[in-house]
Amino acid sequence: MESGAVDPRLVHRTARIRLRVTRRQADRCYGLLRSAGDLWAWLLDTNRERLEQGAAPIVGYQALCRELTTRGPAGELSVVGARSVLGRYSDAWFQAAKRRRKGEPAGFPRRKRLLVPVRFHHQTFQLDGQRVRLPVARGRPALWVRIARPIPYPAAQVRAVTLVADGGQLWLAVTAAVAVQQHDLDPDRVAGVDLGIIHPYAVVAEQVGLLVSGRAIRAESFLHLRDQQARQAKTARRAPRPGQRGSRRWRRYRARLRRVEARHRRRVPKPSGRRFRCPACSLHGHRDLVGAANIAATLGGGAISATLPTLVEHRRAGIVPARRDRRRHLHDQRRRQRSCLASGHPDGHKGSSGCRSSHATAHPASGEDQATRPNRANVA
Repeated sequence: MESGAVDPRLVHRTARIRLRVTRRQADRCYGLLRSAGDLWAWLLDTNRERLEQGAAPIVGYQALCRELTTRGPAGELSVVGARSVLGRYSDAWFQAAKRRRKGEPAGFPRRKRLLVPVRFHHQTFQLDGQRVRLPVARGRPALWVRIARPIPYPAAQVRAVTLVADGGQLWLAVTAAVAVQQHDLDPDRVAGVDLGIIHPYAVVAEQVGLLVSGRAIRAESFLHLRDQQARQAKTARRAPRPGQRGSRRWRRYRARLRRVEARHRRRVPKPSGRRFRCPACSLHGHRDLVGAANIAATLGGGAISATLPTLVEHRRAGIVPARRDRRRHLHDQRRRQRSCLASGHPDGHKGSSGCRSSHATAHPASGEDQATRPNRANVA
């Protein structure tokens, strides 16, 4: 590096990518996660026995590594994967102790888990395009897995990968060190950001707007459903027993639940549809962009809802689900009927007369994990 050059700041970012594995590969991956869960349970049992005997628990990473040598191998879990579990346990213990010293409520790790994520640091795994080799115990065959989409970071910037099981599927969390770009920002330029669920971000800066669609994320996470479940769980603490339905306490509980839901509906009044129209000045446009313009106007970013940005750029966040289900085509194939040529049909059916579109094969349906082409900038 030349003298006088400034070392760029680095931030660590993580992208979660779904794995496409065979049944054999899935069994081995779940075996690694279960072995990590057994190791986690062994740590809990060891420290509990030490506390019962009046000895101090072992929580330091170095001390845990020395204790691990007395336990022996843990299935196909490599030494690197086992040490990642020790590091996770040690970090959780010290974080809880730090919060307790500050007077905050915190609990030490005491809950056993069936599946525990396994982290592999730099130079212990191998990247080959969309294939990743995960380290396993010595003497076991190599474990290669395929990711569903390309890694959004250069291979040289990847610092760690973590094997995770979530929602009945296997994921690989890829962590990379990304350089922070330095920009010369204008302090007099103000942007308004409107946060939401359907559109996580709606940004307006003068005559330029950015609208990010989060429908794919909402479909994956069920954000509205979780919000409703959280409100119902809050009121369920006062719920009477099932045998008391029809009683005065049950009627009070139902009334309280209705008041909470009504308060939630009043707190977020929204117009019908995605378009906003002002009856006074006849201003119309996307309602999230109108909200972002109002936020920017409160800090001197222009007149409130006077004009909407001329150039609006649309982006999509999350993984777009598949348009068609392969099982539907298999059902149509059994009935010797089909509606169109799409992903899942074998090549032998291209000449079938049941297709409604003659050019359907020219544009096959996108897969579940294919990257979505960003929309071009639209002029409002």
